[in-house]
Amino acid sequence: MSDQTACQRDARPRRLILAGAHRQPGYCLSCGIRAQSVCSVIDDDDIARLAETAVETLVLPGRSFIEEGAPATDFYNITSGNVKLFKALPDGRRQITGFATTGHFLGLAVSDLYAFGAEAIDTVRLCRFSRARMRLLMDDFPRLERRLLAEASNELVAAQNQMLLLGRKTARERVASFLLERVREVANPSEDVPLPMTRSDMADYLGLTIETVSRTLSWMRTERLVTIGKGHTVRITAMERLHALAAGETG
Repeated sequence: MSDQTACQRDARPRRLILAGAHRQPGYCLSCGIRAQSVCSVIDDDDIARLAETAVETLVLPGRSFIEEGAPATDFYNITSGNVKLFKALPDGRRQITGFATTGHFLGLAVSDLYAFGAEAIDTVRLCRFSRARMRLLMDDFPRLERRLLAEASNELVAAQNQMLLLGRKTARERVASFLLERVREVANPSEDVPLPMTRSDMADYLGLTIETVSRTLSWMRTERLVTIGKGHTVRITAMERLHALAAGETG
C-alpha cells in the first residue's frame, strides 16, 4: 500500500459473551429482521425448533464475540447493532476486513476454527446458534442448508471485492465503493446512511490513512456527491456519479 499501513494497533479486544435465554417461538415469529435473515427459510409451523437452538446474546461496544483461531462452535445472527471483522497479523496488529450489521449471519467457518475475529462497534444484540445443533436442523430443513451456503458464497464474493479494492482502486474509488456498500444496507438509498465506525476503522478497512479518508470525504462534499449529516451519517446526493467514480469511470 502506498499509504500508511491500515492496521489498527491496539491490544487484543476484551471478550464478553452474555448468555441469555433461549428464544421463544413467538419472538421468532414477530422478529423484525426475520425476512432478511437465514431464519426466513423456516416456515412458521417449524420456527419453534429454530427458536430452541437460539440464545440471545448481548455484546457491549469494544468487546469481541468471535476470536480468530478459536474453535468455531457457534453461528451468530445479528439482530441489531454494528460489528467490525478483522484478521490478526503476526506482530499483533489487526487489519479490518469488513463490517456487518443487522441481518448478517457470521461464523460460517469452513474449518473447525474461526478465520476472523469480530468486535462490536456499538451495543450488539444477536442470536447465537450452536454449530452442532444447527447441523441437525440442516438435515431436516434442506432450504436452511442452501441459504447458509448462499451466505458463505456471499462472503467469498465480498473477500474478492476487498482484494480488488485494496489492489487496484484509487483513494477516491475506494471511499466511493465503501459508501455504496453502506447504501446497500439501508432500505431507502435516499435516506441518511449511518457510518457508525470511526474514521480510523474506515481507513483501516480501505488501506488508507485517516487524513486521506477525511480529505476524500471533504472533496466529495465539495463536488456535491454527498452531504455529511449529524450523528455519523452521510447522504448520497449524486448516486450515478458515485457509481461511476467507484467503477473508475471518472476522476
